[in-house]
Amino acid sequence: MKLSPASVAIGIMMQFFLLRSSAAFSPMNLARRSLSSKSFEQGRTKFLFQKESPSLSSSLASKTKLSMAAATDEELEPFINKNNLDDQIFSCISGNGEIKVTACTIRNLVNDVMIQQSLTATPADALARSMVCSLLLSNGMQAEQTFQLTMACDGPIRSVVAIADGVGQVRGFVGNPSLGEMHISEAIGKGTVQIVKMHPDWPTPYNGVTAIEHGDVDRDVGIYLANSEQRACALAASTQINGILCTAAGGYIVEQLPGCSPETSAQVEQNLANLAEKDGTNTLPAGILLNGGSPLDICGTVLEKLDMKPLQQIAPRLTCDCSEERLFRAVRLLPKEDVEKILANEEQIEARCDFCAKEYRMSPDDVRERFATASGDPALDDDFKE
Repeated sequence: MKLSPASVAIGIMMQFFLLRSSAAFSPMNLARRSLSSKSFEQGRTKFLFQKESPSLSSSLASKTKLSMAAATDEELEPFINKNNLDDQIFSCISGNGEIKVTACTIRNLVNDVMIQQSLTATPADALARSMVCSLLLSNGMQAEQTFQLTMACDGPIRSVVAIADGVGQVRGFVGNPSLGEMHISEAIGKGTVQIVKMHPDWPTPYNGVTAIEHGDVDRDVGIYLANSEQRACALAASTQINGILCTAAGGYIVEQLPGCSPETSAQVEQNLANLAEKDGTNTLPAGILLNGGSPLDICGTVLEKLDMKPLQQIAPRLTCDCSEERLFRAVRLLPKEDVEKILANEEQIEARCDFCAKEYRMSPDDVRERFATASGDPALDDDFKE
């Protein structure tokens, strides 16, 4: 169904409520320092940022250093994802407490969103990578806390948005879902990586912005983590898409924890190089996932010789909180005379959610009845009443 320009405008306003505080970016958060990558591995198998830690021999960390035995086969049994069949987020920690690894596979989820939004291969690749990064970086957050990644770009894809929370719920959309086949960096072009972290109890969200340098999502997010948050991470996200079918999608994030020694960091980078060799493609870790490798396998390789201990397992899932009430709130932001013009011309108000593609329609009588009983400020969640 083709939507009218007026309905599209309402749909855009509806996005405002779904994205909430995503527009509240401060120029002060724009990183002034720039990191450039000269190779595929940079940021994926190497730490872009190295934390400066005091000598372990004289620091408190050396006195309180963890020493956990490697997990047994019995302990790892619940986390086995045979042949990488199920969507999964798995996190673990090294035995010495210096490294945390989170890995995920979301092939089934990506296939669902490709169907929902009628995505072609390139937009599906960009959205899948963004969803992977959002799921990895929201892991460990509180259940109600959200992490939003926006690739605000000038390429033909126009924009990519992904939002995830602490329990693995995720949603997202791209500006141009039917883009023809091209490399993802060409589709994204230049622009900014915009991050919003929000919790219902926070008075204002946390915002961060860095420049897009590569256009392949994961390396740009890795640069954001190094530049804007000074986090020592190695991050990778990739997909394998054949026509209308996603055959592999996932990624990993490896993060240095406080007190991480140079020896541990060096061992992890060697293990990451081994992981890239096992993958055998330039889309790490899609090659491993495509061959039946799972998040547990990825984490086991990254923490080889470092005694892996499991932390958590989550089943990621698509979610959307769009509703007819949110549509009406968007309508209320319009001048009443404009609403009456739309009703006169279109004989209804309609909009489609960019996240889940669900279509909503409201009749003139329904709209006028809702206006008669509505109160509060439609731009504020707490003030909205119907």
